[in-house]
Amino acid sequence: MKIAKVEQFYPGPRARLVKITTDNGLVGWGESTLEGKARSGMAAVAEIGDYLIGKDPLRIEHHWQHVYRSAFFRGGAILMSALSGVDQALWDIAGKHFDAPVYQLLGGATRDRIRVYAHWGIRGLDDESLARSRQRLDMLMKKGGYHAFKAGPAGKWRAHEPPSRIDQFVRAAYMMREWVGPDVELAFDFHAKMTPSLAVEVCQEIRGMRPMFVEEPVPQENAEAMKLVSSQVTFPIATGERLLTRWEFRRLFELGAVALIQPDVAHAGGISETRRIANMAEPYYVHIMPHCAIGPVAFSACMQVDACVPNFLIQEQVDAGLGEGWLKEPWVVKDGHVDLPTKPGLGIELDEAVVQRELKEYPEELGGEHFYENDGSVADW
Repeated sequence: MKIAKVEQFYPGPRARLVKITTDNGLVGWGESTLEGKARSGMAAVAEIGDYLIGKDPLRIEHHWQHVYRSAFFRGGAILMSALSGVDQALWDIAGKHFDAPVYQLLGGATRDRIRVYAHWGIRGLDDESLARSRQRLDMLMKKGGYHAFKAGPAGKWRAHEPPSRIDQFVRAAYMMREWVGPDVELAFDFHAKMTPSLAVEVCQEIRGMRPMFVEEPVPQENAEAMKLVSSQVTFPIATGERLLTRWEFRRLFELGAVALIQPDVAHAGGISETRRIANMAEPYYVHIMPHCAIGPVAFSACMQVDACVPNFLIQEQVDAGLGEGWLKEPWVVKDGHVDLPTKPGLGIELDEAVVQRELKEYPEELGGEHFYENDGSVADW
Protein backbone atom coordinates (compact mmCIF):
# COMPACT_ATOMS: atom_id res chain seq x y z
CA MET A 1 0.00 0.00 0.00
CA LYS A 2 1.39 3.38 -1.06
CA ILE A 3 0.22 6.98 -0.89
CA ALA A 4 -1.11 7.95 -4.31
CA LYS A 5 -2.56 11.42 -3.80
CA VAL A 6 -2.57 14.30 -1.31
CA GLU A 7 -5.35 16.85 -1.78
CA GLN A 8 -6.55 19.90 0.10
CA PHE A 9 -9.95 21.52 0.44
CA TYR A 10 -10.99 24.92 1.70
CA PRO A 11 -14.77 24.62 2.09
CA GLY A 12 -15.26 27.47 4.54
CA PRO A 13 -13.61 30.03 6.81
CA ARG A 14 -11.47 28.31 9.44
CA ALA A 15 -11.66 25.03 7.54
CA ARG A 16 -8.57 23.62 5.84
CA LEU A 17 -8.88 19.88 5.14
CA VAL A 18 -6.26 17.36 3.99
CA LYS A 19 -7.28 14.23 2.08
CA ILE A 20 -4.75 11.44 1.55
CA THR A 21 -5.65 8.58 -0.80
CA THR A 22 -3.76 5.30 -1.14
CA ASP A 23 -3.27 3.20 -4.26
CA ASN A 24 -5.76 0.63 -2.93
CA GLY A 25 -8.48 3.22 -2.36
CA LEU A 26 -8.24 3.97 1.37
CA VAL A 27 -8.86 7.61 2.25
CA GLY A 28 -7.70 9.53 5.31
CA TRP A 29 -8.81 12.98 6.41
CA GLY A 30 -7.07 15.59 8.53
CA GLU A 31 -7.63 19.22 9.49
CA SER A 32 -4.76 21.68 9.20
CA THR A 33 -6.57 24.97 9.78
CA LEU A 34 -4.18 27.76 10.74
CA GLU A 35 -6.17 30.82 11.68
CA GLY A 36 -5.04 33.92 9.80
CA LYS A 37 -2.46 32.05 7.67
CA ALA A 38 -4.62 30.11 5.21
CA ARG A 39 -2.36 30.21 2.18
CA SER A 40 0.84 29.68 4.17
CA GLY A 41 -0.51 26.53 5.79
CA MET A 42 -1.76 25.08 2.53
CA ALA A 43 1.62 25.68 0.88
CA ALA A 44 3.30 23.74 3.69
CA VAL A 45 0.87 20.82 3.25
CA ALA A 46 1.65 20.79 -0.48
CA GLU A 47 5.38 20.51 0.26
CA ILE A 48 4.80 17.63 2.67
CA GLY A 49 2.58 16.01 0.04
CA ASP A 50 5.44 15.99 -2.47
CA TYR A 51 7.45 13.92 0.01
CA LEU A 52 4.61 11.50 0.85
CA ILE A 53 3.71 10.36 -2.66
CA GLY A 54 4.73 6.73 -3.11
CA LYS A 55 5.42 6.19 0.61
CA ASP A 56 3.90 3.61 2.95
CA PRO A 57 1.10 5.43 4.88
CA LEU A 58 1.48 3.14 7.90
CA ARG A 59 4.97 4.42 8.75
CA ILE A 60 3.41 7.33 10.61
CA GLU A 61 6.17 7.96 13.12
CA HIS A 62 8.85 7.76 10.45
CA HIS A 63 7.04 10.35 8.35
CA TRP A 64 6.45 12.57 11.41
CA GLN A 65 10.14 12.55 12.25
CA HIS A 66 11.13 13.24 8.65
CA VAL A 67 8.82 16.24 8.27
CA TYR A 68 9.78 17.67 11.65
CA ARG A 69 13.53 17.16 11.49
CA SER A 70 14.58 17.24 7.84
CA ALA A 71 13.78 20.90 7.19
CA PHE A 72 16.60 22.07 9.53
CA PHE A 73 14.34 24.82 10.89
CA ARG A 74 12.08 22.84 13.18
CA GLY A 75 8.65 23.66 14.50
CA GLY A 76 6.70 26.86 14.01
CA ALA A 77 2.96 27.29 13.58
CA ILE A 78 2.94 26.85 9.80
CA LEU A 79 4.96 23.62 9.66
CA MET A 80 3.34 22.08 12.72
CA SER A 81 -0.21 22.84 11.59
CA ALA A 82 0.51 21.28 8.21
CA LEU A 83 2.14 18.25 9.84
CA SER A 84 -0.82 17.98 12.22
CA GLY A 85 -3.32 17.67 9.39
CA VAL A 86 -1.20 15.09 7.59
CA ASP A 87 -0.67 13.09 10.80
CA GLN A 88 -4.42 12.93 11.43
CA ALA A 89 -5.03 11.70 7.89
CA LEU A 90 -2.38 8.98 8.19
CA TRP A 91 -3.90 7.74 11.44
CA ASP A 92 -7.32 7.74 9.75
CA ILE A 93 -5.90 5.48 7.03
CA ALA A 94 -4.22 3.22 9.58
CA GLY A 95 -7.47 2.76 11.48
CA LYS A 96 -9.34 1.90 8.30
CA HIS A 97 -6.58 -0.49 7.22
CA PHE A 98 -6.76 -2.39 10.53
CA ASP A 99 -10.55 -1.90 10.82
CA ALA A 100 -10.30 -0.23 14.23
CA PRO A 101 -10.71 3.22 15.79
CA VAL A 102 -7.42 5.05 16.12
CA TYR A 103 -7.48 4.83 19.92
CA GLN A 104 -7.44 1.03 19.66
CA LEU A 105 -4.10 1.32 17.85
CA LEU A 106 -2.84 3.58 20.67
CA GLY A 107 -3.47 1.11 23.47
CA GLY A 108 -7.25 1.05 23.73
CA ALA A 109 -9.84 3.12 25.55
CA THR A 110 -9.38 4.30 29.13
CA ARG A 111 -13.00 5.53 29.32
CA ASP A 112 -16.41 4.79 27.86
CA ARG A 113 -17.42 8.29 26.75
CA ILE A 114 -15.86 11.71 26.20
CA ARG A 115 -16.86 14.64 28.39
CA VAL A 116 -17.19 17.95 26.52
CA TYR A 117 -17.82 21.59 27.32
CA ALA A 118 -19.66 24.13 25.17
CA HIS A 119 -19.11 27.82 24.65
CA TRP A 120 -21.63 29.99 26.50
CA GLY A 121 -21.45 33.14 28.50
CA ILE A 122 -22.98 36.46 29.48
CA ARG A 123 -21.19 39.04 27.36
CA GLY A 124 -23.37 42.02 28.17
CA LEU A 125 -25.62 43.07 31.03
CA ASP A 126 -28.26 44.89 28.99
CA ASP A 127 -31.64 43.23 28.47
CA GLU A 128 -31.00 42.19 24.89
CA SER A 129 -27.64 40.58 25.68
CA LEU A 130 -29.07 38.76 28.68
CA ALA A 131 -31.98 37.45 26.61
CA ARG A 132 -29.56 36.07 24.00
CA SER A 133 -27.46 34.44 26.69
CA ARG A 134 -30.49 32.82 28.29
CA GLN A 135 -31.72 31.57 24.92
CA ARG A 136 -28.38 29.93 24.10
CA LEU A 137 -28.08 28.37 27.55
CA ASP A 138 -31.55 26.89 27.28
CA MET A 139 -30.76 25.51 23.83
CA LEU A 140 -27.50 23.91 24.95
CA MET A 141 -29.03 22.35 28.04
CA LYS A 142 -31.96 20.95 26.07
CA LYS A 143 -29.81 19.70 23.21
CA GLY A 144 -26.79 18.32 25.04
CA GLY A 145 -27.32 18.46 28.79
CA TYR A 146 -23.91 20.05 29.30
CA HIS A 147 -22.27 20.11 32.71
CA ALA A 148 -19.55 22.63 31.76
CA PHE A 149 -19.29 25.87 29.79
CA LYS A 150 -16.57 28.33 28.84
CA ALA A 151 -16.83 32.07 28.31
CA GLY A 152 -14.47 35.01 28.54
CA PRO A 153 -14.16 38.75 29.02
CA ALA A 154 -15.31 40.41 25.81
CA GLY A 155 -13.37 42.89 23.72
CA LYS A 156 -9.86 44.28 24.01
CA TRP A 157 -8.04 44.62 27.33
CA ARG A 158 -5.15 46.97 28.02
CA ALA A 159 -2.37 46.67 30.62
CA HIS A 160 -4.96 47.82 33.13
CA GLU A 161 -8.64 48.75 32.98
CA PRO A 162 -10.85 50.98 35.11
CA PRO A 163 -12.90 49.41 37.92
CA SER A 164 -16.10 49.67 35.87
CA ARG A 165 -14.71 47.39 33.14
CA ILE A 166 -13.48 44.79 35.61
CA ASP A 167 -16.69 44.98 37.62
CA GLN A 168 -18.81 44.34 34.53
CA PHE A 169 -17.01 41.07 33.82
CA VAL A 170 -17.11 40.05 37.48
CA ARG A 171 -20.87 40.68 37.65
CA ALA A 172 -21.37 38.60 34.51
CA ALA A 173 -19.32 35.73 35.96
CA TYR A 174 -21.30 35.63 39.18
CA MET A 175 -24.57 35.91 37.25
CA MET A 176 -23.55 32.86 35.19
CA ARG A 177 -23.07 30.94 38.42
CA GLU A 178 -26.51 32.02 39.63
CA TRP A 179 -28.11 30.85 36.39
CA VAL A 180 -26.55 27.37 36.28
CA GLY A 181 -26.13 26.57 39.97
CA PRO A 182 -23.27 24.80 41.75
CA ASP A 183 -23.38 21.49 39.84
CA VAL A 184 -22.26 23.03 36.52
CA GLU A 185 -18.62 23.98 35.97
CA LEU A 186 -17.74 27.35 34.47
CA ALA A 187 -14.43 28.34 32.90
CA PHE A 188 -13.12 31.62 31.51
CA ASP A 189 -10.75 32.23 28.62
CA PHE A 190 -8.76 35.44 29.06
CA HIS A 191 -7.26 34.87 25.59
CA ALA A 192 -3.82 36.05 26.70
CA LYS A 193 -5.06 39.63 26.70
CA MET A 194 -3.92 40.57 30.19
CA THR A 195 -0.73 41.36 32.05
CA PRO A 196 0.15 39.19 35.08
CA SER A 197 -0.95 41.85 37.56
CA LEU A 198 -4.31 42.47 35.86
CA ALA A 199 -4.92 38.74 35.44
CA VAL A 200 -4.29 38.14 39.15
CA GLU A 201 -6.59 41.03 40.11
CA VAL A 202 -9.44 39.70 37.95
CA CYS A 203 -8.93 36.12 39.12
CA GLN A 204 -9.08 37.24 42.74
CA GLU A 205 -12.39 38.97 42.02
CA ILE A 206 -14.04 35.87 40.50
CA ARG A 207 -12.65 33.24 42.86
CA GLY A 208 -15.83 33.22 44.94
CA MET A 209 -17.85 31.72 42.08
CA ARG A 210 -15.34 28.82 41.92
CA PRO A 211 -14.17 28.70 38.27
CA MET A 212 -13.26 25.36 36.76
CA PHE A 213 -10.21 27.12 35.30
CA VAL A 214 -8.99 30.35 33.74
CA GLU A 215 -7.39 29.85 30.35
CA GLU A 216 -4.48 31.88 28.98
CA PRO A 217 -4.50 34.60 31.63
CA VAL A 218 -1.30 35.93 30.02
CA PRO A 219 0.52 35.19 26.75
CA GLN A 220 1.94 31.70 26.97
CA GLU A 221 5.40 32.36 25.56
CA ASN A 222 6.64 33.24 29.06
CA ALA A 223 6.20 30.24 31.34
CA GLU A 224 7.58 32.17 34.32
CA ALA A 225 4.82 34.78 33.93
CA MET A 226 2.24 31.99 33.83
CA LYS A 227 3.73 30.58 37.03
CA LEU A 228 3.55 34.05 38.63
CA VAL A 229 -0.20 34.13 38.00
CA SER A 230 -0.96 30.55 39.03
CA SER A 231 1.03 30.92 42.27
CA GLN A 232 -1.36 33.69 43.36
CA VAL A 233 -4.60 32.05 42.24
CA THR A 234 -6.45 29.36 44.17
CA PHE A 235 -8.17 27.63 41.22
CA PRO A 236 -6.66 25.89 38.14
CA ILE A 237 -4.86 27.85 35.43
CA ALA A 238 -4.75 26.41 31.91
CA THR A 239 -2.82 27.16 28.75
CA GLY A 240 -1.38 25.53 25.66
CA GLU A 241 -3.49 26.13 22.56
CA ARG A 242 -0.65 28.09 20.94
CA LEU A 243 2.20 25.89 22.17
CA LEU A 244 3.65 23.45 19.67
CA THR A 245 5.28 20.07 20.39
CA ARG A 246 6.42 18.59 23.69
CA TRP A 247 9.49 20.81 23.68
CA GLU A 248 7.39 23.94 24.13
CA PHE A 249 5.29 22.34 26.88
CA ARG A 250 8.34 21.11 28.77
CA ARG A 251 9.03 24.37 30.64
CA LEU A 252 5.45 24.57 31.92
CA PHE A 253 5.80 21.13 33.49
CA GLU A 254 9.20 21.82 35.02
CA LEU A 255 7.97 25.04 36.63
CA GLY A 256 4.62 23.65 37.74
CA ALA A 257 3.18 26.69 35.99
CA VAL A 258 -0.29 25.33 35.22
CA ALA A 259 -2.68 22.62 36.36
CA LEU A 260 -4.21 21.98 32.94
CA ILE A 261 -2.88 22.02 29.38
CA GLN A 262 -4.69 22.50 26.08
CA PRO A 263 -2.66 21.14 23.16
CA ASP A 264 -4.41 21.55 19.81
CA VAL A 265 -4.43 18.45 17.62
CA ALA A 266 -4.47 20.68 14.51
CA HIS A 267 -1.41 22.69 15.57
CA ALA A 268 0.74 20.89 18.15
CA GLY A 269 1.72 17.97 15.91
CA GLY A 270 -1.39 15.92 15.27
CA ILE A 271 -2.61 12.83 17.09
CA SER A 272 0.96 11.54 17.48
CA GLU A 273 2.30 14.57 19.31
CA THR A 274 -0.83 15.35 21.31
CA ARG A 275 -0.66 11.84 22.72
CA ARG A 276 3.03 12.32 23.61
CA ILE A 277 2.34 15.67 25.29
CA ALA A 278 -0.39 14.05 27.38
CA ASN A 279 1.96 11.26 28.42
CA MET A 280 4.64 13.80 29.29
CA ALA A 281 2.16 15.72 31.47
CA GLU A 282 1.01 12.67 33.43
CA PRO A 283 3.90 12.39 35.93
CA TYR A 284 3.42 16.07 36.78
CA TYR A 285 -0.28 15.37 37.58
CA VAL A 286 -1.28 17.76 34.82
CA HIS A 287 -4.46 16.90 32.92
CA ILE A 288 -5.22 17.66 29.30
CA MET A 289 -8.22 19.46 27.83
CA PRO A 290 -7.43 19.55 24.10
CA HIS A 291 -8.16 22.85 22.41
CA CYS A 292 -10.41 22.55 19.36
CA ALA A 293 -12.17 25.63 18.02
CA ILE A 294 -12.37 24.67 14.34
CA GLY A 295 -14.12 21.82 12.54
CA PRO A 296 -15.36 18.24 12.88
CA VAL A 297 -12.27 16.47 11.55
CA ALA A 298 -10.05 18.03 14.22
CA PHE A 299 -12.70 17.38 16.87
CA SER A 300 -12.86 13.72 15.82
CA ALA A 301 -9.06 13.47 15.99
CA CYS A 302 -9.08 14.99 19.49
CA MET A 303 -11.50 12.36 20.73
CA GLN A 304 -9.17 9.57 19.64
CA VAL A 305 -6.54 10.95 22.03
CA ASP A 306 -9.11 11.71 24.73
CA ALA A 307 -10.23 8.09 24.65
CA CYS A 308 -6.84 6.55 25.32
CA VAL A 309 -4.95 8.82 27.76
CA PRO A 310 -5.62 8.48 31.50
CA ASN A 311 -5.02 12.16 32.34
CA PHE A 312 -7.83 13.53 30.18
CA LEU A 313 -10.26 15.93 31.87
CA ILE A 314 -12.63 17.45 29.31
CA GLN A 315 -12.76 18.26 25.59
CA GLU A 316 -13.49 21.68 24.11
CA GLN A 317 -16.39 21.53 21.65
CA VAL A 318 -17.63 24.37 19.46
CA ASP A 319 -20.86 24.11 17.51
CA ALA A 320 -19.10 23.43 14.19
CA GLY A 321 -17.11 20.58 15.74
CA LEU A 322 -20.14 18.31 15.87
CA GLY A 323 -20.18 18.31 12.07
CA GLU A 324 -23.78 19.10 11.23
CA GLY A 325 -23.93 19.62 7.47
CA TRP A 326 -20.43 18.18 7.05
CA LEU A 327 -20.57 14.68 8.49
CA LYS A 328 -23.01 12.05 7.28
CA GLU A 329 -23.49 11.15 10.95
CA PRO A 330 -22.76 14.20 13.14
CA TRP A 331 -21.55 13.71 16.70
CA VAL A 332 -24.27 13.85 19.34
CA VAL A 333 -23.87 15.26 22.86
CA LYS A 334 -25.88 13.49 25.55
CA ASP A 335 -25.64 14.40 29.22
CA GLY A 336 -22.57 16.50 28.45
CA HIS A 337 -20.72 13.60 26.79
CA VAL A 338 -20.08 12.14 23.35
CA ASP A 339 -20.16 8.38 23.05
CA LEU A 340 -16.83 6.72 22.36
CA PRO A 341 -16.13 6.54 18.61
CA THR A 342 -16.57 2.99 17.32
CA LYS A 343 -16.02 3.23 13.57
CA PRO A 344 -12.57 2.71 12.00
CA GLY A 345 -10.03 5.50 11.80
CA LEU A 346 -11.30 8.85 13.03
CA GLY A 347 -14.80 7.39 13.12
CA ILE A 348 -16.34 9.82 10.63
CA GLU A 349 -17.56 9.95 7.04
CA LEU A 350 -17.46 13.36 5.40
CA ASP A 351 -20.04 14.52 2.88
CA GLU A 352 -17.60 15.15 0.04
CA ALA A 353 -20.17 17.10 -1.95
CA VAL A 354 -20.08 19.69 0.83
CA VAL A 355 -16.31 19.54 1.30
CA GLN A 356 -15.64 20.09 -2.38
CA ARG A 357 -17.73 23.27 -2.55
CA GLU A 358 -14.47 25.09 -2.13
CA LEU A 359 -14.15 28.80 -1.48
CA LYS A 360 -12.43 30.57 -4.35
CA GLU A 361 -10.92 33.33 -2.26
CA TYR A 362 -9.23 33.64 1.11
CA PRO A 363 -11.41 36.06 3.07
CA GLU A 364 -10.08 37.58 6.23
CA GLU A 365 -11.10 35.45 9.14
CA LEU A 366 -10.78 35.31 12.88
CA GLY A 367 -7.08 35.49 13.60
CA GLY A 368 -6.33 37.43 10.43
CA GLU A 369 -8.28 40.53 11.37
CA HIS A 370 -6.78 43.77 12.64
CA PHE A 371 -7.38 44.98 16.19
CA TYR A 372 -6.36 48.38 17.52
CA GLU A 373 -6.76 50.30 20.74
CA ASN A 374 -8.46 53.70 20.64
CA ASP A 375 -5.03 55.34 20.54
CA GLY A 376 -4.09 53.43 17.38
CA SER A 377 -1.76 50.89 18.99
CA VAL A 378 -2.04 47.18 18.14
CA ALA A 379 -4.33 45.12 20.39
CA ASP A 380 -4.63 41.40 20.94
CA TRP A 381 -7.78 39.67 19.73
